[in-house]
Formats: sequence, C-alpha cells, structure tokens
Amino acid sequence: PGHECKPTMVKVKAYELRSKGRDDLIRQLDELKTELQQLRVAKVTGGAASKLSKIKVVRKSIARVLTVINQNKKDAVREAYKDKVHIPLDIRTKKTRALRRKLTYKQSEKMTLKAKTKSQHFPLRKYAVKA
Repeated sequence: PGHECKPTMVKVKAYELRSKGRDDLIRQLDELKTELQQLRVAKVTGGAASKLSKIKVVRKSIARVLTVINQNKKDAVREAYKDKVHIPLDIRTKKTRALRRKLTYKQSEKMTLKAKTKSQHFPLRKYAVKA
C-alpha cells in the first residue's frame, strides 16, 4: 500500500548477466534483495497472490546473479594462475583421487640404468610368420 515496489526485470537471463560488469551485477543484486524484502513484507501483511508467486522468481534471479559473479571471480583467478606452477586447490582439475595421484606419462616411462641397458642389449624379438 504505502511503498509499492516497482516490478523490476522479468526473470534475469544468465547470458545477459555475463555481458555486464561487476558493479552492475552488484547493483542488480542489491535491487533484487530489496525487492525480495518488500515481497516478504507483503507476504506477512497479506499481499496479492501475484506478489507471493513472485518471491520464487526473485530468489532464483538472486541465485543467477550470484552464480555469474562467482564464475567471473573464478575465471579471473584462473587467468591469474595460468602460468604458475602451484595453483589453488579449487582451481585444479577435480578428477578422482586415484587419477590425481597417478604417475604422469613421463614418470611412468622412466627407467633405471639397469633396465635401460637390458632393453638395449636384449630388444623384443621380431618373428616373421610365414603365410
């Protein structure tokens, strides 16, 4: 009644958010949060059914904005650590624990001196099978 909230954006799209800058995203997040606050007040005071159904849309929109903000943050960190030797744990590839501990191809191909000389002196024999 007193402070009618203006109907803001209809369901924000993630691809539209990606083109925006960080400040715009934070501003939009604040707007959405204030709108949610007003909708919750309307819910308590017995607002219209349209407002009650809008709560879910606004909550999901907030989640979308936060997701895009966090993705941008993670991309920036990835870019910063691109050429470094040690990378933060949350940036490293997940895979499985066993795969992360597996030897690299280079490590698995390494041989001891004895194994090297043995393979040189006694190579695998080649047999020609007559047809």
